[in-house]
Amino acid sequence: MKASVLLKILRPARFLLLIAVLAACATGAIRQRVLTLPTIEGATYVEQQSCLDCHEDVSVAMTGNVHLRLANSDLLGAQSGCQACHGPASLHVDDGDTAKIINPAKLHSDQSAAICATCHSSGKLIDWSHSSHALAEVGCDDCHVFHATGKPAKANLKKSEPELCYSCHQEEMAKANFPSHHPVKEGKMTCTSCHNPHGAELTEERATALCFECHARYQGPFVFEHSPVQEDCGICHDPHGTVADNLLKQNEPFLCLQCHESHFHAMRIGATVPATNVAFSAYNPDGTPVTTITGTPNTTGAVTVPMTNTLGEHSWQQAFGTKCTVCHSQVHGSDLPSQTSPTIGVDADGNPVGFPDGGKGLTR
Repeated sequence: MKASVLLKILRPARFLLLIAVLAACATGAIRQRVLTLPTIEGATYVEQQSCLDCHEDVSVAMTGNVHLRLANSDLLGAQSGCQACHGPASLHVDDGDTAKIINPAKLHSDQSAAICATCHSSGKLIDWSHSSHALAEVGCDDCHVFHATGKPAKANLKKSEPELCYSCHQEEMAKANFPSHHPVKEGKMTCTSCHNPHGAELTEERATALCFECHARYQGPFVFEHSPVQEDCGICHDPHGTVADNLLKQNEPFLCLQCHESHFHAMRIGATVPATNVAFSAYNPDGTPVTTITGTPNTTGAVTVPMTNTLGEHSWQQAFGTKCTVCHSQVHGSDLPSQTSPTIGVDADGNPVGFPDGGKGLTR
């Protein structure tokens, strides 16, 4: 094989390898910046009283603050007292120069987070360096008050949830006021009921598992799975709020037809349905096989050959005159084909099977 041909073959692989290396380097740099504490060259630690000689008003105002309660213990960072966060203060004490003491509020978000991480680096905080907030250069002081006075909010937050989150996430605030929404504004849950603001990005798999923590009855297992349930609930639902019912991104049948565009209900007379795109309940109430619209007994509950819509306007009207869930009520999964209710199918004459009125009510 000529060298030029080999290079052409390997070029895409070399490009992907380069992307992987750059991504790994970027991730390492972010974590390194977060874990690198700021320093004051030449400064040493002093007695706590040296701080109080000038900043007694801060000490009084912080009465009850958890940081003050821990300030004189060995639990607050590598050094006790104010210097656990502000660094060694000897140079600052000598001449009062504010440039010679660490002020977390004036640092880059990565450096201020590194100071906080000396104590707050376990549990839900462990992956802060890779969180969306960290990558967007949001610092701890953007949400938290370090010198909180009086009776501070939970976790020393500047505001309570969800108002604090809405300071930036205004689109989600608007959605929370849509007709269908999670009960956030009613106070029954908060943003952190689903989100960890300090890390753990919600991938499709994690989001679906998260939904099942409350909505376990939709998890299955089912004989007939609806693939979006296992892939990502967000395919059909917007968890922050929607105009349509049940947090659906669109009303029926338009949402369903985003994927099921070739279903025979959506087709006019004479249009052909591709194979495997239609499924019926396989048996009538008396146990006999349901016959498909081609006249073939449907013993499997699925169509394996192309079919033509011979049901006429009645079929087309079903798609746009009612909701898909009138028949396919178990959309999250079912032990029946097509996520239907029991005994729904089509008989030899092309009429719906299993409705008290023969399905006539579905045409209006």
